[in-house]
Amino acid sequence: MKFLKSIYLTPRFFYALTAISILFLLSYWFPSLYGITWLLVLGLVLLLLFESIMLYASKGLTGERRLPDRFSNSDVNPVSISLQNSYTFNLHISIIDELPVQFQKRDFWMQTKVPGKSRTTLEYDVRPVDRGEYVFGKLNCYATSAIGLLRRRFTFNNEQLVKVYPSFIQMKKYDFLAIDNRLSHIGLKKIRRIGHTMEFEQIKDYVLGDDVRTVNWKATAKRGQLMVNQYQDEKMQPIYSIIDTSRVMKMPFNGLKLLDYAINSTLAFSNIALKKGDKVGMVDFSNELGQLLPAESRKTHLNRLLETLYNIETQFKDANYGILQALVRRKITHRSLLMLYTNFEHISALHRQLPYLKAIAKKHVLVVVFFENTELRELAEEKAESISEIFDQTIAQQFQFDKKVMVRELQQHGIQTVLTAPEDLTVNTINKYLEIKAKGLL
Repeated sequence: MKFLKSIYLTPRFFYALTAISILFLLSYWFPSLYGITWLLVLGLVLLLLFESIMLYASKGLTGERRLPDRFSNSDVNPVSISLQNSYTFNLHISIIDELPVQFQKRDFWMQTKVPGKSRTTLEYDVRPVDRGEYVFGKLNCYATSAIGLLRRRFTFNNEQLVKVYPSFIQMKKYDFLAIDNRLSHIGLKKIRRIGHTMEFEQIKDYVLGDDVRTVNWKATAKRGQLMVNQYQDEKMQPIYSIIDTSRVMKMPFNGLKLLDYAINSTLAFSNIALKKGDKVGMVDFSNELGQLLPAESRKTHLNRLLETLYNIETQFKDANYGILQALVRRKITHRSLLMLYTNFEHISALHRQLPYLKAIAKKHVLVVVFFENTELRELAEEKAESISEIFDQTIAQQFQFDKKVMVRELQQHGIQTVLTAPEDLTVNTINKYLEIKAKGLL
């Protein structure tokens, strides 16, 4: 039974069978073809037997699907397949990999040729758009020889599990560029520092090029030579990412929910803040409070943040900003930078939550990060050619205008804002963080 389940007839066999059937038909009018056709039938049977012996004489083919320890959400992740041909002859191999159900891909098909007594490695890419556990099924390899009448199925790696985490690839990209001092290459701005928004570090001898405004006259008089104060960036400042997990964050753009854009941004932004010596924490909420991760500056804290972000899911109810304001008042006692990831599609939604936002902004530096609807922007910029298109375009432009009104209204109440397209979220969030640090607003 196992043998029968592993053997398949190829299209070449059916082509040969069709040709023989036609010859049998023609032999009705041309009797001399009848004997030749039976010889061809015998030859086909012998070839089938010979190829089956070739393919089943030994194990022949071994394969392995190699998965990384974890996938990075919204990024292209490589999957490799290693094949070892133990036969002495070349193999033509067709591969069907049973991908996780989340990818909704049922037409996976790869082909390759593996010479006798050799190994080959193939690679393909997958792009997950949801966090969670992904289960790969069987790796099916269908091998045939140069004869090409039969295929033997080999099955490997049944049910491999890999977890999809927030985008650590994006985090590493910004981390590397920050270390390499090339942040401007990806749109991050150089912010001009206004005044001394820095902590005192030490008094040192004056050298040519030091800012004369930092001369310490008391130390200069005592030493009899010019001495200056040396400063460093203010560190250990608490930074919190607050993520709204209510239903407004379920809206998808390019296959990825707004919540996942916010989570990816939180991870990359928190990594940059840790590199600059600040303390980072995280809060999520919807109609009730989620998880609170207190702000810390230890390097190992990033792994804890990654695990916390992995487990966040959107809810189906509206956000309760009242419980968020109460949490901030009770738990975040020091003045902090609060990056609030949310979304307001209509100005009335902002007005309902504005009293709570104003209360939070009295003690903390609050930055409300919400999203520009890029699909509406594209609709508003298209050329309208009919009455219905003009009507749709007018509504789209009104929604765009409402977003700008929200920004102005928040700024009038002393609340910082970031209105961004989802794909630009991380860059714009880091820019805002650097701007606030440079201006000494925290």
